[in-house]
Amino acid sequence: MQIRNRTTILIGLIAGSMLCLFAQQAQQPSATAASLALKVEWVRPANQENTKVRYMPVQENIADPNVILNFYGKAAKQILTTGAPGSKETPYGVWGGTAEGPFAVTFKLKNSYIDMTGLAYVRWLTKTSGFHVIRPVIKLANGNLLVGDLTFESVAKLSQHDFSLLNIRWVKLDPDRVVTVPPGPVSGNPNTGIWMANPDLTKIDEIGFVDLMPGSGHGQGGYIQLGGIEVYGKTIPR
Repeated sequence: MQIRNRTTILIGLIAGSMLCLFAQQAQQPSATAASLALKVEWVRPANQENTKVRYMPVQENIADPNVILNFYGKAAKQILTTGAPGSKETPYGVWGGTAEGPFAVTFKLKNSYIDMTGLAYVRWLTKTSGFHVIRPVIKLANGNLLVGDLTFESVAKLSQHDFSLLNIRWVKLDPDRVVTVPPGPVSGNPNTGIWMANPDLTKIDEIGFVDLMPGSGHGQGGYIQLGGIEVYGKTIPR
């Protein structure tokens, strides 16, 4: 009789614990999908009406006037538009084959930062050739420009990629020369001191891409190419 009573009490305790656990889980807010915060849709303005000419991209090439285009490095002003607006086979975008040095291109919202933590992610169309790779670039609210250790390459055609910023390691980027630099005074082993520790991804000022290699010129040598870019995250007022 005592054994039966003890078993009944034990079962009751287990059931009570499970109910408490389920209640706690129900109270916790579930993660929600990130919303579209920034979209780079490349368009051809009226002053670029000659379809046989590749133009240097300008602010008017961005459909959304709230998205600001920024260039880093002298070679950024040497890249060109490519493709055809509205085409699924050869979508309009930018091409870096004529860049004579490393360059970065970023985009920012006029009135907002973007929180890229949680379920936030980036989606973009990319293509590369000749060992070139595309890396993500971010500018933090404190002004630091960072390049990630994540790379994208697709020689055959433009390919869509989705990626989060959370598991990327970051290195500080010189905004004028577009080369990697230490995050601060080097101490200890210089071979392990290049990574930026704990960058604040809750207030991204700018986000974009970088090519750390010069292009090979016109043709199928070495280049990067990007189509549309979408950034999903939470906007934070400036």
